Amino acid sequence: MTPPSIAGAWAGQRNNFNLMRLVAAWMVIYGHAHAVTGIAGNDGIAWLTQLRGAGAVAVDMFFVISGFLIAASLERNSVRGYLVSRGLRILPALVVCVALTTFVLGPMLTTAADYWRQPMTWNYFLVNASLLLSRFQLPGVFEGHPLDVVNGSLWTLPNEAKLYLLLMVAWLLGLLAPRRYTPLWAMAMLAGYALARHYWPLPDHIQKYGECTAFFITGTLLWVNRARIPLSGWAVLGLVVAFAALRGTSWSHLPYFGLLAYGSLWLGLCVRLPMIRHTDLSYGLYLYGWPAQQLAWMLPTGKTIAGNIAIATAIALACAALSWYLVERPALRLKKRFVARGPAASPVAAQD
Repeated sequence: MTPPSIAGAWAGQRNNFNLMRLVAAWMVIYGHAHAVTGIAGNDGIAWLTQLRGAGAVAVDMFFVISGFLIAASLERNSVRGYLVSRGLRILPALVVCVALTTFVLGPMLTTAADYWRQPMTWNYFLVNASLLLSRFQLPGVFEGHPLDVVNGSLWTLPNEAKLYLLLMVAWLLGLLAPRRYTPLWAMAMLAGYALARHYWPLPDHIQKYGECTAFFITGTLLWVNRARIPLSGWAVLGLVVAFAALRGTSWSHLPYFGLLAYGSLWLGLCVRLPMIRHTDLSYGLYLYGWPAQQLAWMLPTGKTIAGNIAIATAIALACAALSWYLVERPALRLKKRFVARGPAASPVAAQD
């Protein structure tokens, strides 16, 4: 049986991306448990791969899926519609989360008598809410914890916003045609890889941004070439075997990259899983996961790995549900006023 192309599988009006993103958001909580509790060790994914922890794998998956879906969104929108769609999907929930953290959680937990007078307080809100950069501390908040980081997950969002804008520029320049994008992608990947190998180890922020960019532009590559690329379970198996053979070596990152990128699309489009169509709690779970873990640590049970994960998951899911129904879904409904859809509408409306 001939495997379907990505385009053929996408046209089937069924995919698992909302479910995958929800699981990935929970993996971030799972992957952060050691750091938040201060307990030495690695999570099970880090042990399994000997390369990437659960949180890093989840972020890689986020960026592959994002590069794929955002390219799809761009092709059926105007510039205005694209920018409005992206803004309404990211900013309202982010601003509410950062505002709650700064103006509610912070004053309740701070040990700093001059909390409101410290520039750090206002800088935390303005910088994080604007997607310019990321700030991680508030005065006197979570003092005495293994980490005083208020929300360590926010670092990915400015990177993602920049990639949205770069992708739009590439589209305006006519670079998303397969014959143009594919060689440009290959040159960018080879140049980036060569530079990384030459200057390794890279500064942490450069390495993280480079990895996010590589997975994002590869997700876009898969969309651009969707009619040409088949989705084969045998290919996924081959990548699994290659990764297993190189696991623990200095070359394991190569089959890992291919498996993560290609496997995410195969899992999203070819495997029949329970489908989440109209409710997407993944973004809220991601936004509130780290603060929930810090709050969980304040309880005796939350100082253990399992207890921290369980308590934080419950808190973050509750916050994610409130975020979806009170902030994100109402914001997404505003898109109808600004966004004119083309004929190639998304199979799952909640995804873009």
